[in-house]
Amino acid sequence: MRERRPGVWEIRVVVANDQLTGHSVQRSFTVRGDHDMAEDHRQALAERFGVDRRALYCESARWTLGELLARFIDASHEWRPATRSSHASVVRYLIGDPLGEVGLTMVCPMVVNNAIARWRRAGGSDALVRGRWAVLHSALSWAVQQKMIRSNPIRGMRGPRRQDPRKHLLPGEIAQLLDTATRQLHQAEHALAADPENRVLWDALFAAEQTRLMVRIAADTGARRAEIATLRLADLDGRVLRIERNLSLEVLGPTKSGRTRRITIGATIGATTAAMIHDHFDTWQTRARGVQGDWIFARDHRHLTHARADSLSHRMVSLRAAAGVPDATLHRFRHSVATQLVGEGKLLKAQARLGHRDPSTTLRHYSHATPLDDLDIADEIDQRLNDYTNDASC
Repeated sequence: MRERRPGVWEIRVVVANDQLTGHSVQRSFTVRGDHDMAEDHRQALAERFGVDRRALYCESARWTLGELLARFIDASHEWRPATRSSHASVVRYLIGDPLGEVGLTMVCPMVVNNAIARWRRAGGSDALVRGRWAVLHSALSWAVQQKMIRSNPIRGMRGPRRQDPRKHLLPGEIAQLLDTATRQLHQAEHALAADPENRVLWDALFAAEQTRLMVRIAADTGARRAEIATLRLADLDGRVLRIERNLSLEVLGPTKSGRTRRITIGATIGATTAAMIHDHFDTWQTRARGVQGDWIFARDHRHLTHARADSLSHRMVSLRAAAGVPDATLHRFRHSVATQLVGEGKLLKAQARLGHRDPSTTLRHYSHATPLDDLDIADEIDQRLNDYTNDASC
């Protein structure tokens, strides 16, 4: 930065490295004001356009971003199957995108922001654009750890805005879904009573009971769909339900956080979640004398193998159509539980029930539901404004 004439400053920022000559590429900016203003502009320009000189001279200086991404996805990572699949899909897109052809030494916040703007113009949603940016940021951070580059060229860059707050199901919608599931169960019972030898009706009754139980557990626990699919009767101890398994691309493994959590489920007078689980097993033991396993959600009444996560989603699709709640999904029950708890100020309880590693995750996703506790401040401001008005009228 230098002063060309009084009040006029020239600021030069290193924005890239010429891959042929190895020389740094600079961009010149002219700003007006005193020294402090110029220094503020210099810092802002360096943050937006600049690259770290130390990052320009490294083993990977001649790679394109696409070449780095290819190495990133082929490396060994402790990812779940679903994470690897989604990351691989994003990387394939980025490699084929014009951004993938950019040389590593040319990558900077300005280049990435231009790509983000282009993705948005093409109709990319907030979730899609942020997902691409997140994978790109992870790849560059991984390259720093592997000493392929000396620093992350987009470190500190403000990422694309997050998607809108996650939608939850309203109490009336949950009630409608539960009522519809119960009505379908009664219809299946009546149909079987009229034709008890019909095996198709037996299967329909089992499916109806499983659907009602699925909705009840989802609305009570806030568990993920893939966690619900892998629950066992042995996981239930009185009112305490242990959640320790999850499906990732239908591969059985630990929960998303890698931790087991224990939550208390409903036990009010009448139909309760815990009682419904035990009644389901007891009833089918009496009906079929064929209950041999203890997977709560299973392919048939023997309960020998756990259900697929996709099969629970298919049941939900059929139920929501019958209930007239077209946007209902199993995951929205999770948001309903979180929204209710956070809205009551029970952030840590929401974190524990949802299984988030850190309460900041819960707050980031559900801050819109935090209760307003600034009534006293509003009253003070209102009183002060009234005092100003009264003083002015005197």
